[in-house]
Amino acid sequence: MPKLQKNLNLFGLTMIAIGSCVGSGIFLTPHTIANDLPSEGHMMMMWLLGGLISLTGALTFAELAGMFPKTGGVYQYLKEAYGDLIAFLYGWCILLVITSGAIAALSVAFANYILQDPDVGYWPKMGVGALCILSITFANIFGVKISQLFSNFFTVAKILGIIALVVVAASLGVRSFESTVELRSIDDMGNAFSLALIGILWSYGGWHHASYLAGESKNASRIIPKAMLLGTLAVTLIYLACNWAYLTLIPLETIQENRAVAAVAVSTVVDWGGPVIAALIAISVFGTASIYTLTAPRIYYRMAKDGVFFGIFSKISDKYKVPVWAIVLQSSWALVLMLFWGLFSKIIGYVVFTDWLFMLLAGASIFLFRKTRKDHLRPIKAWGYPFIPAIFVGIVGWFIIMTLLQGMDYTLAGCALIGLGIPVFFIFRANRKNINKKENLEEHEH
Repeated sequence: MPKLQKNLNLFGLTMIAIGSCVGSGIFLTPHTIANDLPSEGHMMMMWLLGGLISLTGALTFAELAGMFPKTGGVYQYLKEAYGDLIAFLYGWCILLVITSGAIAALSVAFANYILQDPDVGYWPKMGVGALCILSITFANIFGVKISQLFSNFFTVAKILGIIALVVVAASLGVRSFESTVELRSIDDMGNAFSLALIGILWSYGGWHHASYLAGESKNASRIIPKAMLLGTLAVTLIYLACNWAYLTLIPLETIQENRAVAAVAVSTVVDWGGPVIAALIAISVFGTASIYTLTAPRIYYRMAKDGVFFGIFSKISDKYKVPVWAIVLQSSWALVLMLFWGLFSKIIGYVVFTDWLFMLLAGASIFLFRKTRKDHLRPIKAWGYPFIPAIFVGIVGWFIIMTLLQGMDYTLAGCALIGLGIPVFFIFRANRKNINKKENLEEHEH
């Protein structure tokens, strides 16, 4: 029976951790954040905070990855800590909203930057988005080595593009940051920061995708933690440098008025800056969507192996040694989301809230394991325990509570989706028990 092949190395996994984060967010969300927090200092502080949150998370997940170096990553941590139901709900949300929704959103962004002519209609853009999804699906079906090369190429390309932007800004000198914001109360400040954090966490989300590929990694218990840490540090530096470049090239008021911040910033230097940035964003989102198509299907594969999902999704391709049907499933659903729910801004809220809710649970599991599995092998221990994990859990917990208190539509929809997954889990589990009984009965009769 074919098995997953261990072909991924540290460099490839680090590129996956970086590429999973650096998609469209750094080019588009600064506009939203500048409006939520109209202060250059606060804006830079929020991007630094996002990096610190991700770094504390990576330090926490490093221990978990070393303890459970299995395919599925975060899914496996949740299963070990809280049981099959919570793990299934994570996979359920990954498929229906988190990753499929992100791929849909990225494909819409890709189409918008490929077809910038305002006269181009809705359906031609959806056609380009569909071609994006189909092409990355085929690329990921031909084996994890091809997927790794694909990921490396697009991640390196986007990093070089961002470096070029920063170099241009540095060569023009530093403009002083002067804009300020007056927040009327603690409540105003809390609301403003939590709103800004949505875009920040959307942009930083993804570094944990390297953990999904543990079953195809060489010496996974050591290189998965390193890949997440290196990837998070790199993304933080990239984002801080990129936002510094924006604020150096254009004033805050211009960022507030223009969604395409990167294009406007580069256009202040060269007339053809807009098309160059559009091409860079298209490359960036295409690469990120490809990585998501590589990583998340390993969760559905693991769910099927655990007997809580359709068995066909546990099948590995004889020739290419990848979970082909799991990849096809995710891409098909992403196409549906894109065609019938194709507005970028509407998808972000669902993805961020639901994803970070499970990240909170996964991060908190380290405290549980330290008590219940004291003797478990830990190749890498969380640095700064218990303070670093507590900071991660505390900040993410505050974000989840604030979004719930604000009663936004996507938080209610996210909770409804999780609730809907509970009966589905019990249906799968009951079916699995019936199959096991039937197999045992047949063996007894023979």
